[in-house]
Order: sequence, then structure tokens, then C-alpha cells
Amino acid sequence: MPNVLASPQLGPTDLPFSPAAERNAAPILALLRAWLPPNALVLEVASGTGQHAQHIAAAEPGWKWQPSEARAEALAVVAARCAGQANVRPPLQLNVQVQPWPLDAAAFDAVFVANLLHIAPWEATPALLQGAARCLKHGGILAVYGPFIVDGEPLAPSNAAFDADLRLRDARWGLRSLRQVQDAARDAGLVPAEPCAMPANNLMLRFAAPA
Repeated sequence: MPNVLASPQLGPTDLPFSPAAERNAAPILALLRAWLPPNALVLEVASGTGQHAQHIAAAEPGWKWQPSEARAEALAVVAARCAGQANVRPPLQLNVQVQPWPLDAAAFDAVFVANLLHIAPWEATPALLQGAARCLKHGGILAVYGPFIVDGEPLAPSNAAFDADLRLRDARWGLRSLRQVQDAARDAGLVPAEPCAMPANNLMLRFAAPA
């Protein structure tokens, strides 16, 4: 049984806030609207502060949003931020590296994750891809937002500084190679599409489960 939290324990003034999540919410929503059906069931991995769940679910009431977090203490944050939103399910505890995920196979139209791969060891990347491949419906998509290293393209100075800071904080962290991520996706049975450029030197990667 997944570890879920149905009742928020925090008030609005207690909630952590991510300026980056606030800035990227609109462009992420625009792409998801182009990619997803009007009644999609979406699993969000690493929901963090819950701002994406709150914003996207409010903008698309036809979608059902399943937040998740690896950290038990973050579940209360997500639940509190999304309190009263009928199309947001109670958040569940999900560590991408613990396989299989505690979710039904082929249950979701989409899996969405933002800013996870560079603040986790490399092993989290193939685990995310394998877990998503298992729980996506045929033809479903995995959308991955964040900064990446692209072969043949210079790294933006801000991304280079960010990458260096991450590696100082934890040698296992750092921006991931787009090519390596795409290769790992193919190994998991997912089909990469052309990445979409996003604001502030980020990309949105799209991977499809075979139809």
C-alpha cells in the first residue's frame, strides 16, 4: 500500500516556496497542454513544494494529478498546498530507485518530473525511466524538465556555474548528458522525441511509451 497523506497538516504561511517553480509553471503548462489529452491522469514525480501540482491542476480541471515525493516530510507540504483541489490526489511516497514503484502498471497517460535528475545520483535516471515505462499506458508520455548538457553545444555560463555548485555539494550530482539520458530511455523501452527549448537555458524532454 503506498504511503499517502490525505489531510494537510500545514497552513498556507508554513509552506516552502520555490521561485523557480513559479517562473517555469506557465511554459511547462503550455507544453503539457499540447501533449496531453483533455482527461489525462498524470503522475508527478518529485513534487517538491507542490507548486506545479497546484498550478497545473487548477488550470486543467479535466486532468487528474497524482503528486509524489521521496521525502516523507514533503508529503504534508504538497497536501497543504493542494488542499481543496478535487482533481489532485493525496500525495504518495515514491522513491524512484526503489523498484517496482507502488503503482499499477499501464495506469497513467503521462509522467512529469521537473528538476530532479541533476540533484540525484546517476542511478536515479535509469530508475525514473524504467519506472515511468512500466506505469505509462501505451502511447503515454514521460515529460522531463530541467537543464542538460547537449553534445556540441556550449554550456550556458549560468548552467556551468550551477553544475559546478551541484558537484561541490555532492559529487554524485550534476547536469546530465542529454545523449546519455536518451540512451537510457531507449534501454527502458521509451522513444525519445526532439527536446523543446524552455526559458532560462532549460529543456523539456519528451519520451513516449510504444503505442
